[in-house]
Amino acid sequence: MTKYMLLTKHDDLGAGPMSGWGPGDMTAHLEYLRRLNQELIDNGELVEMQALTGPELAKTVVCGGRGAPVVTDGPYTEVKDVLAGYQLVDVESEARAIEIAALVSAAPGPGGVPLRQRIEVRQLMVARPPGDDL
Repeated sequence: MTKYMLLTKHDDLGAGPMSGWGPGDMTAHLEYLRRLNQELIDNGELVEMQALTGPELAKTVVCGGRGAPVVTDGPYTEVKDVLAGYQLVDVESEARAIEIAALVSAAPGPGGVPLRQRIEVRQLMVARPPGDDL
């Protein structure tokens, strides 16, 4: 088994923020994702998943190792897409991780139309014992 992080990106090109959706559309979207996540739990593939708050609540931290870190608000409105959430899956292959990402991307939006959100699939690095060549 190999772990992959599926990063859900939300951009301004699609259905807009969920706060502007009708209640039925929001319910259909969340139910779809709940069913998918339950299936992944039942299969033993879902390690963790979380939705994230909007970028207006984000902070960016930079520190040079000495002194206090610099903390700023952001990202700002010029950002074209934001990280909306993630799923950590433990699956047999990259192909299965991509299959799951496709299911997440197809979650329904307003009017039941698939959102086609971009899902970034990234394998977690494997820690190697000292002396083990990469």
